Amino acid sequence: MNMLKTTFLMGLLTVLLVIIGGAMGGKGGMTFAFIMAGAMNFFSYWFSDKIVLSMYGARQIEEQDDPRFYGVVRRLAINAGLPMPKVYLIDSETPNAFATGRNPEHAAVAATSGILRILSEDELAGVMAHELAHVKNRDILISTLAATFAGAITWLAHMAQWAAVFGGGRSDDDEGGGLFGTILLAVLAPIAAMLIQMAISRSREFGADAGGAGICHNPLSLANALQKLEMANQRIPMDATPATAHMFIVNPLTGGGLMSLFSTHPPMAERIARLQEMSRMHSY
Repeated sequence: MNMLKTTFLMGLLTVLLVIIGGAMGGKGGMTFAFIMAGAMNFFSYWFSDKIVLSMYGARQIEEQDDPRFYGVVRRLAINAGLPMPKVYLIDSETPNAFATGRNPEHAAVAATSGILRILSEDELAGVMAHELAHVKNRDILISTLAATFAGAITWLAHMAQWAAVFGGGRSDDDEGGGLFGTILLAVLAPIAAMLIQMAISRSREFGADAGGAGICHNPLSLANALQKLEMANQRIPMDATPATAHMFIVNPLTGGGLMSLFSTHPPMAERIARLQEMSRMHSY
């Protein structure tokens, strides 16, 4: 169901991209939109992991640097049937973690010094199993594509606004549209794209929670870790960028009310409740 939902939402992003490209310049605009999105996705596929690891000052470690952390990742990678990912440490007191890399053969997991300090080995295993589930499900690629499409739509929407104001956009021969319609589309399309991207991210988080529970054989390990991480992130906020928020196991950005619509993560209480229900219903 998660994959069906993700496929449907990615389809909506593609439709939005075509529509906003058409509003910007008819068939030529659609072609330009596809070419730009393809170029952005190619760049993201090959280089996004290096960019985000560098952005947070992550340094690669080996087993001798942190035997507990490295050993947990190695054991879980074997459980998941995955190649051993590269292991990175981020010098930050905010407890958080993420996975990156274009595929399981080129994956990396990163954790902050704060998360290694506050979690027990079982809880750390729950968190790393969640990240390896992202790797196994290729969620990193899916989330990167969704974020890139949303970014392309937003950029094209801004261009369409300027084109409409200064006489560009659709030609007189094109049906529908008009100045007001183009501007309205240019305003609404980025909001719709962002909501779709957030929905994809939340869907993949639920999937990684369930997959991680299977990899570490204990849903409560992750449930207990998430409880600790939520409280700790409220006390020690992380200096993170919105563009990378979807990567972390706990949303590093705060905001409630209307802003929860734009959250990259499902409600923490719901994630924990699902894991607790899994523990009651299944034996691992």
